Formats: sequence, C-alpha cells, structure tokens
Amino acid sequence: MADLSSDFVGIKSPNPFWLASAPPTDKEYNVRRAFEAGWGGVVWKTLGSEGPPVVNVNGPRYGAIWGADRRLLGLNNIELITDRPLQANLEEMARVKANYPDRAIVASIMVPCEEDAWREILERVAETGVDGIELNFGCPHGMSERGMGSAVGQVPEYIEMVTRWCKTYYDKPVIVKLTPNITDIRKPAKAAKDGGADAVSLINTINSITAVDLDDFCPEPTIDGKGSHGGYCGPAVKPIALSMVSEIARDPETHGLPISGIGGVTTWRDAAEFLALGAGNVQVCTAAMTYGFKVVQEMISGLSQYLDEKGMALDDLVGRAVPNVTDWQYLNLNYVTKARIDQDLCIKCGRCYAACEDTSHQAIAMKPGRVFEVKDDECVACNLCVNVCPVEDCITMERLTPGTLDERTGRVVESDYANWTTHPNNPAAKEAAE
Repeated sequence: MADLSSDFVGIKSPNPFWLASAPPTDKEYNVRRAFEAGWGGVVWKTLGSEGPPVVNVNGPRYGAIWGADRRLLGLNNIELITDRPLQANLEEMARVKANYPDRAIVASIMVPCEEDAWREILERVAETGVDGIELNFGCPHGMSERGMGSAVGQVPEYIEMVTRWCKTYYDKPVIVKLTPNITDIRKPAKAAKDGGADAVSLINTINSITAVDLDDFCPEPTIDGKGSHGGYCGPAVKPIALSMVSEIARDPETHGLPISGIGGVTTWRDAAEFLALGAGNVQVCTAAMTYGFKVVQEMISGLSQYLDEKGMALDDLVGRAVPNVTDWQYLNLNYVTKARIDQDLCIKCGRCYAACEDTSHQAIAMKPGRVFEVKDDECVACNLCVNVCPVEDCITMERLTPGTLDERTGRVVESDYANWTTHPNNPAAKEAAE
C-alpha cells in the first residue's frame, strides 16, 4: 500500500486529505469524529476577533443544484464564520491537537484589516499549539460586506500587507486562502508570495445565487421572503478550481509556491487531478457534508491503489501534469482526429446525431435502421458526440496518421508540429516573418 504521509510546508499529516474550513470543522466533536474516520488534517472553521460572537441566520443556509438523478452537484452557502466564542474554539483546538499530535490542525482566521487585530488573535492562536494558520481572504458573502473575506482577497495590495503582518507576528506556516471571484488568480497569488506566504489554498467559494422560487420570486435559500447571494461549492466548481490551481503552478512568478487544492474534491480521482496540477494536498468540504466523514476512506484506498499501480510515490504525482498545460496558441494544429462510432456498442439512441446535426457540424449520418456513421469530410473533431453519448467508449476520437488525407480540408496531414504563432493566417506571424 502506497505511503500517503504528507509534509505540506512543514505540516505533517498521515495523508494529504484535509477537511476545509467550514461547518464540518466548527467544533471539537466534529473534528474528533473526522480524525477517527481517517482524515489527515483539518482547517478549523474560521475564527473572528474576540467580542460578541458573529450572528448567523436562523433559517435555511444552503441552496442546492442537483443532477437529473438528484445527485448533489453544488451548494450555495450563506453561513458566516464561526458563531461560537473565540475562547471556546481556542480551548477545543488545543485539546484536540494534544490528543491527535500526528494530525494537522490549521486555524482559519478572518479579522478586520487592521494590524493590531491580526497581532492580537495570532498571539492567542499560537498558544493552542496548532500547526499553522490560513488567512480567509475568500468568503464572498456577509463578511465581505464588512470589509473582510473576499473584499480583502480582491485587492492584491491588502493581501500582501496582511500576509506580512502575519509572518511578523506568527512563527508557523501561513497559508493564504484565495478567492476565485477575481479576473486573474495569479495576481493575488503573487501578492501572497511577495508578502511571505508559505502557501496558498484555493479556491474558496464562488459568488452565486443557485435558484429563484418562481412562486414567491425569492432567491433560495429564502429567509422570510428574501434571499442573498452566497458561496458556491461542490463538484460543479471543480473545473474552475483546477484551472486556477494550474495557472499558479505554471506561471513563472508563482511557480514553486505550495498550493492546497480546494473545490469539488469528491473522490480519489478528483484529488489526484489536483495533485497532478500542482497541489501539495487537498481540502474537502461538500463531499463530507454529503456523504459523511467516512468518505475519506475511499479517497485513501483509491489514491493508494492508483499510486501502486503507477509505481509512483505521492511526491511523484504532485505537478506531474503541469508541463502539459499550455496556452491555446501553442496547441499542435497538425494533430488531426476524427470521431469513430463502435456499432457493437451503439444503442441507437441518436443523441450524437441530434447534437451534431442541430448544433455542430452535420458530420454524422443516420442510415436505415438507425445506424449512425461519421462523415469524415465534415467532422472537425469537436468531441461533442463523445460527450453526449450515454455509452462509455462507444464513440472515440482517433488520430489520422500523418501522410493520410484529411477529407474535410483536402490536405495531407503533416507530421511536423505547428501552432498558431507560425500559422499563415496569424497577422502577428506575418509581421514577424517580414
């Protein structure tokens, strides 16, 4: 069985699966149950300044998006940071860390953008003996309206400033949690790095409204006839998270900055994809809220088996896919494929035909007996038919061998690599040649 022990910026844990800062990590009872189930670490639900506790709504806090089988695809969360007293959280954190010294505990923190506020809470967090802190610069609702959360995370100068304060007043790892509610994730990541951050974590939730009640005409979840935007999480946000993680991992100015990957991790495969794109570990929330804490056991066994089958160590997986992430302009234009339909697997549903005929390139013919065949002279290899087909591997994309004729273009497929930067239709390429 592969060794999954993790050392993330000096924070050790028996595996790379941490629970993210969220309701599942709100109290000692939850965290103990999580550790007993097998989680390698937790980021404790976000702490606020000393004083009157934060007030949460007393009605519904989640909206949802479901698939056709009612599988949960995403949650819209309007809950704020912990509404429990700071001292109670600190005492519980210290007890749990003392009882589970081999597990990672990181304190998520969100206080006003004032140096004294950060200094005061960091001194108290340090006394608990937890392994590090995570600066919550991502929350897009409620707290952001008070000048915290994503209101800080959307301003790189604030990120760098607060990170510097934390590195001054705290001597353990500082992780900066980034908001996805921004145009270019590389800028806040660079600001965190410039401020001395040991790592970044992402993504936090995406600003969202998941649904509107068409009887009451109110956004959901509904509180006394009104609704508010919230933070979207779950499997649906994974593609956005993967892209942002990869952008940080491959950018020259942020390459090498440790990343804790967050966003829709539900299975071991999801985790492996984050790791391959540069994350050093992963954080999970919605999957635990959907299936319970023991979901981590499938993640552990699945990732371990995968590494064994590949003959890889955990560290070998981290960043393995990053060199293969590139910009569109560098994709090989001489790589030509065509769709192929396996008639033995085809169930004659016609979804490929309808999709291609109505919305794509009219490259699938329906023959007598509902036999569907690809028209190579029209197929642009868009892959839509593969994605709408309900039968796995019934439709595949096969590369045309260099030297053969592409019936659509009437040109012989070339073996040389060529991309848009040198293409004759590119005005910039023409100017460079002149």
